Amino acid sequence: MEIDSAEYQLSSELRGHEDDVRGICICGNAGIATSSRDRTVRFWTLDPSDKRKYTAWKILLGHTSFVGPLAWIAPNEEFPEGGIVSGGMDTLAMVWDLKTGERVHTLKGHQLQVTGVALDDSDVVSSSVDCTLRRWRKGKAVEFWEAHKAAIQAVIKLPSNELITGSSDTTLKLWRGQNCIHTFVGHTDTVRGLAVMPDLGVLSASHDGSIRLWALTGETLMEMVGHTSIVYSVDSHASGLIVSGSEDCFAKIWKDGVCVQSIEHPGCVWDAKFLENGDVVTACSDGVVRIWTVQQDRIANSVELESYFSGLSQFKISRKRVGGLKLEDLPGLEALQVPGASDGQTIVVREGDNGMAYSWNLREQKWDKIGEVVDGPDDTTARPVLDGIQYDYVFDVDIGDGEPIRKLPYNRSDNPYSTADKWLLKENLPLSYRQQVVEFILQNSGQKNFSLDTSYRDPYTGANAYVPGESSNKSAAVPVKPSFKHIPKKGILVFDAAQFEGILKKISEFNNALMSDPEKKSLSLTEVEISRLVAVVKILKETSRYHSSTFADVDIALMLKLLKSWPLAMIFPG
Repeated sequence: MEIDSAEYQLSSELRGHEDDVRGICICGNAGIATSSRDRTVRFWTLDPSDKRKYTAWKILLGHTSFVGPLAWIAPNEEFPEGGIVSGGMDTLAMVWDLKTGERVHTLKGHQLQVTGVALDDSDVVSSSVDCTLRRWRKGKAVEFWEAHKAAIQAVIKLPSNELITGSSDTTLKLWRGQNCIHTFVGHTDTVRGLAVMPDLGVLSASHDGSIRLWALTGETLMEMVGHTSIVYSVDSHASGLIVSGSEDCFAKIWKDGVCVQSIEHPGCVWDAKFLENGDVVTACSDGVVRIWTVQQDRIANSVELESYFSGLSQFKISRKRVGGLKLEDLPGLEALQVPGASDGQTIVVREGDNGMAYSWNLREQKWDKIGEVVDGPDDTTARPVLDGIQYDYVFDVDIGDGEPIRKLPYNRSDNPYSTADKWLLKENLPLSYRQQVVEFILQNSGQKNFSLDTSYRDPYTGANAYVPGESSNKSAAVPVKPSFKHIPKKGILVFDAAQFEGILKKISEFNNALMSDPEKKSLSLTEVEISRLVAVVKILKETSRYHSSTFADVDIALMLKLLKSWPLAMIFPG
């Protein structure tokens, strides 16, 4: 069966990690290595008695914080059964011998999290949030250089022996030694993942929600848009297929720039890789590694499939919100057995996967169904809450040494340095951690590196320290935003909880009315336009970051048709 002409289905699940699975490394025909937030690296081998099943053959222990990037060392004199290179948030890269499961080298030198590892012949090359690339030979550092002005998120080696890096500065760079041969410009946010596309160029995955295929001359050959959130990883197969993993809980399969399949997961997809046989391996935030296949003899049995879909359904229900409440928190149909207190009283109950509104009919002593309650934004767009206050982000920060996870709140409009200062004081942590906390904020919020004065500021007023000879009323480093208390409001009015499905239903209702009117039928939308509108609404509903590449010219034309051509009484939902 051709792998580019069939849909991927679940083959098997690899369970053992106790937290998010962050990275995947395909180790030739030897097996699969995975890394996790649980601080371990696991090496899985195929069960000889069942070609679908993998077992954890080795568990590599040594990192003291999250483990991310991995690289495979093919068998050689030093590593007769191969080896693994891992990078962690503990600033270390480690080299492991798979024959013994022991750590051979600990590569110390980076100042911040190691984000990428690659093999260059027998050398190890590592990238870091500290903006540097480092080359290691037999466990010793032989060179390092600042490769970007912002955090480096990934590094890979090309067949031509050059290196490619991706950074939070939104660019890719092509390196020959320490010389930058070319800078690739096009993404509008952090470049998070990289992969080689044989005979064509290099693939990049970005926080801007897109995947790009680049020629090594820096020209964009193809842009793939379809994810509704950060794209963390990308990989290619000899068949020409591409796979990507995203925060939107989907792994997507691409063919000739078109998404041909979306594989839903019960959590964020941190990484996705192809096996040589065309199967896909995904790493999910639920702690499970999954294998997906198009080969009928490797598809999971009915019990395993039912278990997966049941778990997926429960995950979706736990995230779904109705009228601002989680669906799972709504009362069930048994609530309709209790009479209402007054005529017209309304309640919302859970019916299957939906919320349904009922009104109490005092005369007939029964609950009358009003209709389905339009869903509010789900958890992917809802702002997290800490101590009763909403933020753009609430990060989990692991400071190590057996300490509990700390919560770090942050808004994108905030000054990250002020945020770091306040947080360090609140948590009674050394101010020497300040720059590391700022880098953590910028990296995990997907923002470009700030160009800010990093001198001391009072963490509560934002003011600089007093310097003798300067005016005492010097402006604060972070100006106070004006608050508009009166109308007319002169700024942008933001609707961050729009009922997009309700809007779509109303447009469809008006469109049916136009189609039934012979004089106005020409103004109605075609089936193709309706389908495109559904896609646009899905993007608007599920993402919190919009950019010019999200929508095509045809989408703009569709919006204009609704606004300019439809009767005045019908243009409001448009």
